Amino acid sequence: MNTCFVSDLSKRLGEEVELKGWAYNFRSSGKIFFLQLRDGSGRVQIVYGKPDVSEAVWEALSSLRIESSVIVRGKVKEDARSPSGVELTGVALEIVSLAAEDYPISKKEHGPDFLLEHRHLWLRSESQWAVLHVRDCIIRATYDHLRSRGFVKFDTPILTPTACEGTTELFEMDYFDMGKGEPSAVNTDGTKAYLAQSGQLYLEAGIMSLGRAFDFGPVFRAEKSKTRRHLTEFWMMDAEAAFVEHEENMRVQEELVIEIVRRVLCECAHELRILERHVEPLQNIQAPFFRMTHAEAVAKLREMGSNIGEKDDLGADDETMLTQAFDRPIFIEKYPAEVKAFYMKRDPNDPSRALNNDLLAPEGYGEIIGGSQREDDYETLKRRIEEHHLPMSAFEWYLDLRRWGSVPHSGFGFGLERIVAWICGLHHVRETIPFPRMMNRLTP
Repeated sequence: MNTCFVSDLSKRLGEEVELKGWAYNFRSSGKIFFLQLRDGSGRVQIVYGKPDVSEAVWEALSSLRIESSVIVRGKVKEDARSPSGVELTGVALEIVSLAAEDYPISKKEHGPDFLLEHRHLWLRSESQWAVLHVRDCIIRATYDHLRSRGFVKFDTPILTPTACEGTTELFEMDYFDMGKGEPSAVNTDGTKAYLAQSGQLYLEAGIMSLGRAFDFGPVFRAEKSKTRRHLTEFWMMDAEAAFVEHEENMRVQEELVIEIVRRVLCECAHELRILERHVEPLQNIQAPFFRMTHAEAVAKLREMGSNIGEKDDLGADDETMLTQAFDRPIFIEKYPAEVKAFYMKRDPNDPSRALNNDLLAPEGYGEIIGGSQREDDYETLKRRIEEHHLPMSAFEWYLDLRRWGSVPHSGFGFGLERIVAWICGLHHVRETIPFPRMMNRLTP
Protein backbone atom coordinates (compact mmCIF):
# COMPACT_ATOMS: atom_id res chain seq x y z
CA MET A 1 0.00 0.00 0.00
CA ASN A 2 1.31 3.45 -0.92
CA THR A 3 1.92 5.85 1.90
CA CYS A 4 0.28 9.25 1.49
CA PHE A 5 0.38 12.53 3.37
CA VAL A 6 -2.34 14.09 5.49
CA SER A 7 -2.39 17.05 3.12
CA ASP A 8 -3.45 14.72 0.28
CA LEU A 9 -6.31 12.96 2.09
CA SER A 10 -9.07 15.11 0.58
CA LYS A 11 -8.15 13.60 -2.80
CA ARG A 12 -8.39 10.04 -1.47
CA LEU A 13 -11.99 9.88 -0.21
CA GLY A 14 -13.24 6.32 0.11
CA GLU A 15 -9.76 4.83 -0.22
CA GLU A 16 -7.79 2.88 2.33
CA VAL A 17 -4.47 4.67 2.94
CA GLU A 18 -1.35 4.44 5.07
CA LEU A 19 0.00 7.38 7.07
CA LYS A 20 3.30 7.72 8.91
CA GLY A 21 3.65 10.25 11.70
CA TRP A 22 3.38 11.00 15.41
CA ALA A 23 0.60 10.59 17.96
CA TYR A 24 0.22 14.11 19.32
CA ASN A 25 -2.98 13.37 21.24
CA PHE A 26 -5.49 10.60 21.89
CA ARG A 27 -8.44 9.57 24.06
CA SER A 28 -10.52 6.45 24.50
CA SER A 29 -14.07 5.72 25.63
CA GLY A 30 -13.27 2.05 26.17
CA LYS A 31 -14.93 0.93 22.95
CA ILE A 32 -13.68 3.70 20.63
CA PHE A 33 -10.16 5.10 20.37
CA PHE A 34 -9.58 8.58 18.92
CA LEU A 35 -6.02 9.11 17.69
CA GLN A 36 -4.78 12.55 16.63
CA LEU A 37 -1.94 12.15 14.15
CA ARG A 38 0.43 14.67 12.61
CA ASP A 39 2.85 13.90 9.80
CA GLY A 40 4.44 17.26 9.01
CA SER A 41 2.01 18.07 6.21
CA GLY A 42 -1.02 18.34 8.50
CA ARG A 43 -3.12 16.77 11.22
CA VAL A 44 -5.96 14.28 11.12
CA GLN A 45 -8.06 12.14 13.44
CA ILE A 46 -8.19 8.35 13.11
CA VAL A 47 -11.14 6.63 14.82
CA TYR A 48 -10.72 2.97 15.86
CA GLY A 49 -13.62 0.80 16.98
CA LYS A 50 -12.61 -2.06 19.31
CA PRO A 51 -14.81 -4.66 17.54
CA ASP A 52 -13.35 -3.65 14.15
CA VAL A 53 -9.64 -4.19 14.83
CA SER A 54 -7.50 -7.08 16.03
CA GLU A 55 -6.63 -7.56 19.67
CA ALA A 56 -2.98 -6.73 18.85
CA VAL A 57 -3.96 -3.40 17.31
CA TRP A 58 -6.14 -2.50 20.29
CA GLU A 59 -3.32 -3.38 22.71
CA ALA A 60 -0.94 -1.22 20.68
CA LEU A 61 -3.41 1.68 20.83
CA SER A 62 -3.82 1.21 24.58
CA SER A 63 -0.04 1.35 25.09
CA LEU A 64 0.46 4.60 23.15
CA ARG A 65 2.15 7.61 24.70
CA ILE A 66 2.19 11.20 23.51
CA GLU A 67 4.65 11.72 20.60
CA SER A 68 5.08 8.01 19.81
CA SER A 69 5.87 7.53 16.14
CA VAL A 70 3.39 5.29 14.34
CA ILE A 71 2.22 3.90 11.02
CA VAL A 72 -1.56 3.81 10.68
CA ARG A 73 -3.92 2.44 8.09
CA GLY A 74 -7.50 3.46 7.61
CA LYS A 75 -10.28 4.43 5.22
CA VAL A 76 -10.69 8.10 4.34
CA LYS A 77 -14.11 9.64 4.83
CA GLU A 78 -15.47 13.16 4.71
CA ASP A 79 -16.00 14.95 8.03
CA ALA A 80 -17.17 18.58 7.95
CA ARG A 81 -16.27 19.04 11.64
CA SER A 82 -12.60 18.28 11.02
CA PRO A 83 -10.21 21.16 10.22
CA SER A 84 -8.88 19.05 7.34
CA GLY A 85 -12.39 18.11 6.19
CA VAL A 86 -11.69 14.39 6.57
CA GLU A 87 -11.01 11.70 9.11
CA LEU A 88 -9.95 8.05 8.93
CA THR A 89 -11.73 4.94 10.08
CA GLY A 90 -8.76 3.05 11.49
CA VAL A 91 -8.07 -0.58 10.62
CA ALA A 92 -4.43 -1.05 11.64
CA LEU A 93 -1.62 0.55 13.64
CA GLU A 94 2.10 -0.15 14.06
CA ILE A 95 4.23 1.57 16.69
CA VAL A 96 7.58 2.57 15.23
CA SER A 97 8.97 4.00 18.45
CA LEU A 98 7.12 4.13 21.76
CA ALA A 99 7.78 7.53 23.33
CA ALA A 100 9.08 7.88 26.86
CA GLU A 101 6.58 8.66 29.59
CA ASP A 102 5.80 12.17 30.80
CA TYR A 103 6.24 14.26 27.65
CA PRO A 104 7.48 17.53 29.17
CA ILE A 105 5.17 19.88 27.24
CA SER A 106 1.66 19.39 28.56
CA LYS A 107 -1.62 21.18 27.90
CA LYS A 108 -1.08 23.51 30.84
CA GLU A 109 0.41 26.96 30.34
CA HIS A 110 4.21 27.07 30.13
CA GLY A 111 6.35 30.19 30.44
CA PRO A 112 8.63 31.39 27.60
CA ASP A 113 11.81 30.27 29.37
CA PHE A 114 10.47 26.73 29.75
CA LEU A 115 9.44 26.59 26.10
CA LEU A 116 12.80 27.97 24.95
CA GLU A 117 14.56 25.36 27.07
CA HIS A 118 12.46 22.71 25.32
CA ARG A 119 12.56 24.39 21.93
CA HIS A 120 13.50 21.15 20.18
CA LEU A 121 10.16 19.72 21.30
CA TRP A 122 8.07 22.90 21.18
CA LEU A 123 8.72 23.04 17.42
CA ARG A 124 6.24 20.15 17.15
CA SER A 125 3.37 22.30 18.43
CA GLU A 126 0.72 23.39 15.97
CA SER A 127 1.49 27.08 16.40
CA GLN A 128 5.19 26.60 15.70
CA TRP A 129 4.36 24.36 12.74
CA ALA A 130 2.28 27.23 11.36
CA VAL A 131 5.04 29.80 11.90
CA LEU A 132 7.60 27.61 10.13
CA HIS A 133 5.27 27.23 7.15
CA VAL A 134 4.74 30.99 6.91
CA ARG A 135 8.50 31.53 7.18
CA ASP A 136 9.07 29.09 4.32
CA CYS A 137 6.42 30.84 2.21
CA ILE A 138 8.08 34.23 2.76
CA ILE A 139 11.45 32.82 1.68
CA ARG A 140 10.01 31.24 -1.46
CA ALA A 141 8.07 34.39 -2.34
CA THR A 142 11.24 36.45 -1.98
CA TYR A 143 13.23 34.19 -4.30
CA ASP A 144 10.45 34.01 -6.88
CA HIS A 145 9.74 37.74 -6.93
CA LEU A 146 13.35 38.89 -7.08
CA ARG A 147 14.16 36.42 -9.85
CA SER A 148 11.14 37.67 -11.81
CA ARG A 149 12.68 41.15 -11.57
CA GLY A 150 16.07 40.07 -12.89
CA PHE A 151 17.93 39.49 -9.60
CA VAL A 152 20.42 36.61 -9.42
CA LYS A 153 21.26 34.74 -6.20
CA PHE A 154 24.80 35.67 -5.17
CA ASP A 155 26.46 34.11 -2.12
CA THR A 156 28.45 36.51 0.05
CA PRO A 157 30.99 35.45 2.70
CA ILE A 158 30.16 34.84 6.35
CA LEU A 159 33.75 35.55 7.45
CA THR A 160 34.87 39.07 6.63
CA PRO A 161 38.00 41.14 7.36
CA THR A 162 35.98 44.24 8.28
CA ALA A 163 32.44 45.54 8.66
CA CYS A 164 30.03 47.64 6.63
CA GLU A 165 29.71 50.20 9.39
CA GLY A 166 32.58 49.57 11.80
CA THR A 167 33.24 46.59 14.07
CA THR A 168 31.63 47.62 17.36
CA GLU A 169 28.71 45.19 17.01
CA LEU A 170 30.55 42.28 15.39
CA PHE A 171 31.74 38.95 16.71
CA GLU A 172 35.52 38.98 16.41
CA MET A 173 37.71 35.94 16.03
CA ASP A 174 41.38 35.20 15.48
CA TYR A 175 42.03 34.14 11.92
CA PHE A 176 44.99 32.23 10.48
CA ASP A 177 48.54 33.45 10.85
CA MET A 178 48.72 34.97 7.38
CA GLY A 179 52.49 34.95 7.47
CA LYS A 180 52.84 31.16 7.94
CA GLY A 181 49.56 29.94 6.47
CA GLU A 182 48.84 27.85 9.58
CA PRO A 183 46.22 28.20 12.32
CA SER A 184 47.46 30.14 15.30
CA ALA A 185 45.79 30.50 18.68
CA VAL A 186 47.52 33.86 19.02
CA ASN A 187 47.90 35.75 15.78
CA THR A 188 51.37 37.25 15.72
CA ASP A 189 50.43 39.44 12.76
CA GLY A 190 47.19 40.68 14.37
CA THR A 191 44.90 39.24 11.69
CA LYS A 192 41.27 39.33 12.76
CA ALA A 193 38.09 38.07 11.15
CA TYR A 194 34.48 38.94 11.89
CA LEU A 195 31.16 37.15 11.48
CA ALA A 196 29.26 39.08 8.82
CA GLN A 197 26.39 41.39 9.72
CA SER A 198 25.53 42.06 6.07
CA GLY A 199 26.58 40.92 2.61
CA GLN A 200 25.98 44.35 1.10
CA LEU A 201 29.50 45.43 0.16
CA TYR A 202 30.18 42.13 -1.59
CA LEU A 203 26.85 42.34 -3.40
CA GLU A 204 27.98 45.66 -4.83
CA ALA A 205 30.83 43.79 -6.47
CA GLY A 206 28.36 41.18 -7.68
CA ILE A 207 26.12 43.65 -9.51
CA MET A 208 29.07 44.90 -11.58
CA SER A 209 28.95 41.41 -13.11
CA LEU A 210 25.28 40.45 -12.84
CA GLY A 211 23.46 43.77 -12.91
CA ARG A 212 21.09 42.76 -10.11
CA ALA A 213 21.90 40.37 -7.28
CA PHE A 214 20.66 39.25 -3.88
CA ASP A 215 21.87 37.06 -1.05
CA PHE A 216 19.91 35.33 1.69
CA GLY A 217 21.58 33.80 4.71
CA PRO A 218 22.49 34.01 8.39
CA VAL A 219 24.11 37.14 9.78
CA PHE A 220 25.37 37.94 13.26
CA ARG A 221 25.29 41.00 15.50
CA ALA A 222 26.97 41.30 18.86
CA GLU A 223 24.66 44.13 19.88
CA LYS A 224 23.77 43.72 23.55
CA SER A 225 20.06 44.16 23.09
CA LYS A 226 17.22 42.32 24.79
CA THR A 227 14.28 43.85 22.92
CA ARG A 228 11.52 41.81 21.30
CA ARG A 229 12.92 42.76 17.86
CA HIS A 230 16.52 41.60 18.24
CA LEU A 231 18.36 38.32 17.83
CA THR A 232 22.09 37.61 17.89
CA GLU A 233 21.86 35.33 14.86
CA PHE A 234 19.19 35.96 12.26
CA TRP A 235 18.52 35.63 8.53
CA MET A 236 18.81 38.57 6.20
CA MET A 237 18.09 39.16 2.56
CA ASP A 238 20.21 41.82 0.89
CA ALA A 239 19.54 43.01 -2.66
CA GLU A 240 21.56 45.36 -4.89
CA ALA A 241 20.84 46.72 -8.37
CA ALA A 242 22.95 48.65 -10.87
CA PHE A 243 21.49 51.74 -12.51
CA VAL A 244 18.79 51.96 -9.83
CA GLU A 245 18.49 55.17 -7.83
CA HIS A 246 16.69 56.14 -4.63
CA GLU A 247 13.09 56.40 -5.90
CA GLU A 248 13.22 53.16 -7.88
CA ASN A 249 14.90 51.43 -4.95
CA MET A 250 11.85 52.16 -2.80
CA ARG A 251 9.51 50.90 -5.54
CA VAL A 252 11.41 47.60 -5.61
CA GLN A 253 10.99 47.27 -1.84
CA GLU A 254 7.30 48.14 -2.02
CA GLU A 255 6.60 45.58 -4.75
CA LEU A 256 8.48 42.88 -2.86
CA VAL A 257 6.59 43.39 0.40
CA ILE A 258 3.23 43.46 -1.39
CA GLU A 259 4.05 40.18 -3.15
CA ILE A 260 5.24 38.50 0.08
CA VAL A 261 2.01 39.40 1.87
CA ARG A 262 -0.10 38.31 -1.12
CA ARG A 263 1.62 34.93 -1.26
CA VAL A 264 1.18 34.29 2.47
CA LEU A 265 -2.50 35.22 2.34
CA CYS A 266 -2.95 32.93 -0.65
CA GLU A 267 -0.89 29.93 0.49
CA CYS A 268 -1.02 30.04 4.29
CA ALA A 269 -4.63 30.85 5.15
CA HIS A 270 -4.84 27.72 7.34
CA GLU A 271 -1.62 28.60 9.17
CA LEU A 272 -2.82 32.16 9.83
CA ARG A 273 -6.06 30.77 11.31
CA ILE A 274 -4.05 28.51 13.63
CA LEU A 275 -2.09 31.58 14.77
CA GLU A 276 -5.37 33.51 15.21
CA ARG A 277 -3.95 36.22 12.99
CA HIS A 278 -6.52 38.77 11.87
CA VAL A 279 -5.93 39.02 8.13
CA GLU A 280 -7.74 42.32 7.51
CA PRO A 281 -4.62 44.40 8.28
CA LEU A 282 -2.62 42.25 5.85
CA GLN A 283 -5.25 42.68 3.16
CA ASN A 284 -4.64 46.44 3.40
CA ILE A 285 -1.03 46.06 2.25
CA GLN A 286 -1.38 47.70 -1.13
CA ALA A 287 0.51 50.41 -3.02
CA PRO A 288 1.25 53.16 -2.47
CA PHE A 289 2.89 52.92 0.94
CA PHE A 290 2.92 56.02 3.10
CA ARG A 291 6.02 58.22 2.87
CA MET A 292 7.57 60.88 5.05
CA THR A 293 11.00 62.35 5.48
CA HIS A 294 12.95 61.83 8.68
CA ALA A 295 12.33 65.49 9.53
CA GLU A 296 8.57 65.03 9.06
CA ALA A 297 8.64 61.86 11.17
CA VAL A 298 10.48 63.66 13.97
CA ALA A 299 7.93 66.49 13.93
CA LYS A 300 5.00 64.04 14.02
CA LEU A 301 6.56 61.98 16.81
CA ARG A 302 7.09 65.09 18.92
CA GLU A 303 3.40 65.90 18.46
CA MET A 304 2.69 62.39 19.75
CA GLY A 305 4.81 62.92 22.86
CA SER A 306 8.24 61.56 21.84
CA ASN A 307 11.41 63.42 22.85
CA ILE A 308 13.29 62.29 19.72
CA GLY A 309 16.06 64.63 18.58
CA GLU A 310 16.40 66.09 15.09
CA LYS A 311 19.38 63.86 14.31
CA ASP A 312 18.27 60.75 16.18
CA ASP A 313 17.46 57.40 14.65
CA LEU A 314 13.94 56.25 15.38
CA GLY A 315 13.89 54.06 18.48
CA ALA A 316 11.65 51.03 18.93
CA ASP A 317 9.09 53.06 20.89
CA ASP A 318 9.07 55.75 18.20
CA GLU A 319 8.50 53.16 15.47
CA THR A 320 5.68 51.58 17.47
CA MET A 321 3.95 54.93 18.01
CA LEU A 322 4.26 55.90 14.37
CA THR A 323 3.15 52.62 12.83
CA GLN A 324 0.11 52.27 15.08
CA ALA A 325 -1.25 55.42 13.42
CA PHE A 326 -1.15 53.97 9.87
CA ASP A 327 -2.71 50.91 8.24
CA ARG A 328 0.01 50.43 5.62
CA PRO A 329 3.83 50.34 5.74
CA ILE A 330 5.62 53.68 5.99
CA PHE A 331 8.80 54.76 4.20
CA ILE A 332 10.89 57.07 6.36
CA GLU A 333 13.47 58.60 4.03
CA LYS A 334 16.38 61.05 3.99
CA TYR A 335 17.88 60.70 7.44
CA PRO A 336 20.64 63.07 8.62
CA ALA A 337 23.71 61.92 6.68
CA GLU A 338 26.09 62.40 9.60
CA VAL A 339 24.46 59.60 11.59
CA LYS A 340 24.20 57.12 8.70
CA ALA A 341 26.70 54.76 7.10
CA PHE A 342 29.63 56.07 5.07
CA TYR A 343 28.50 54.41 1.83
CA MET A 344 25.13 56.20 1.58
CA LYS A 345 24.86 58.80 -1.16
CA ARG A 346 23.90 62.32 -0.14
CA ASP A 347 20.74 64.04 -1.36
CA PRO A 348 21.86 66.48 -4.10
CA ASN A 349 19.08 68.88 -3.03
CA ASP A 350 20.21 68.77 0.61
CA PRO A 351 23.70 67.32 1.20
CA SER A 352 23.00 67.13 4.93
CA ARG A 353 20.60 64.27 4.17
CA ALA A 354 21.25 60.74 2.92
CA LEU A 355 19.32 59.11 0.08
CA ASN A 356 18.20 56.30 2.34
CA ASN A 357 15.03 54.81 3.73
CA ASP A 358 13.67 52.60 6.46
CA LEU A 359 10.43 50.74 5.81
CA LEU A 360 8.24 50.36 8.88
CA ALA A 361 5.56 47.67 9.12
CA PRO A 362 2.18 48.73 10.55
CA GLU A 363 0.46 47.58 13.75
CA GLY A 364 3.44 48.65 15.85
CA TYR A 365 5.96 46.24 14.30
CA GLY A 366 8.40 48.88 13.10
CA GLU A 367 11.43 48.58 10.84
CA ILE A 368 11.57 45.57 8.52
CA ILE A 369 13.74 47.00 5.70
CA GLY A 370 16.65 49.40 5.47
CA GLY A 371 17.98 50.65 2.15
CA SER A 372 19.83 53.44 0.37
CA GLN A 373 21.39 54.64 -2.82
CA ARG A 374 25.13 53.96 -2.60
CA GLU A 375 27.84 56.54 -3.15
CA ASP A 376 29.23 55.84 -6.63
CA ASP A 377 31.90 58.55 -6.89
CA TYR A 378 35.44 57.41 -6.07
CA GLU A 379 36.75 60.62 -4.47
CA THR A 380 33.60 61.20 -2.44
CA LEU A 381 33.55 57.63 -1.11
CA LYS A 382 37.24 57.81 -0.22
CA ARG A 383 36.60 61.00 1.72
CA ARG A 384 33.68 59.40 3.57
CA ILE A 385 35.87 56.45 4.62
CA GLU A 386 38.41 58.90 6.02
CA GLU A 387 35.72 60.93 7.82
CA HIS A 388 34.45 57.76 9.51
CA HIS A 389 38.01 56.84 10.57
CA LEU A 390 37.82 53.46 8.86
CA PRO A 391 40.99 51.63 7.77
CA MET A 392 41.54 52.58 4.12
CA SER A 393 43.43 49.36 3.39
CA ALA A 394 40.36 47.29 4.24
CA PHE A 395 38.26 49.16 1.68
CA GLU A 396 40.66 49.38 -1.26
CA TRP A 397 38.78 46.61 -3.06
CA TYR A 398 35.50 48.45 -2.42
CA LEU A 399 36.97 51.62 -3.88
CA ASP A 400 38.06 49.61 -6.93
CA LEU A 401 34.39 49.24 -7.80
CA ARG A 402 34.34 53.02 -8.29
CA ARG A 403 37.63 53.11 -10.19
CA TRP A 404 36.49 50.86 -13.02
CA GLY A 405 33.02 51.30 -14.43
CA SER A 406 31.16 52.85 -11.53
CA VAL A 407 27.41 53.33 -11.99
CA PRO A 408 24.54 54.69 -9.89
CA HIS A 409 23.28 51.82 -7.76
CA SER A 410 21.09 51.11 -4.75
CA GLY A 411 20.17 48.31 -2.42
CA PHE A 412 18.29 47.25 0.67
CA GLY A 413 18.05 44.45 3.19
CA PHE A 414 15.25 42.88 5.18
CA GLY A 415 15.35 40.95 8.42
CA LEU A 416 13.42 37.73 7.81
CA GLU A 417 12.44 37.23 11.44
CA ARG A 418 10.91 40.70 11.72
CA ILE A 419 8.80 40.12 8.63
CA VAL A 420 7.68 36.73 9.96
CA ALA A 421 6.76 38.29 13.31
CA TRP A 422 4.69 41.00 11.62
CA ILE A 423 2.85 38.74 9.18
CA CYS A 424 2.17 36.08 11.84
CA GLY A 425 1.17 38.67 14.44
CA LEU A 426 3.80 37.50 16.94
CA HIS A 427 5.03 39.63 19.82
CA HIS A 428 8.68 38.48 19.89
CA VAL A 429 11.07 37.46 17.11
CA ARG A 430 12.27 34.50 19.19
CA GLU A 431 9.13 32.67 17.97
CA THR A 432 10.04 33.17 14.30
CA ILE A 433 13.24 31.12 14.01
CA PRO A 434 13.67 27.42 14.88
CA PHE A 435 16.46 27.89 17.43
CA PRO A 436 16.75 31.52 18.57
CA ARG A 437 20.13 32.87 19.62
CA MET A 438 20.02 35.79 22.03
CA MET A 439 22.28 37.46 24.57
CA ASN A 440 21.20 35.02 27.27
CA ARG A 441 20.51 31.93 25.14
CA LEU A 442 22.81 29.65 23.18
CA THR A 443 20.96 26.37 23.81
CA PRO A 444 19.48 24.04 22.82
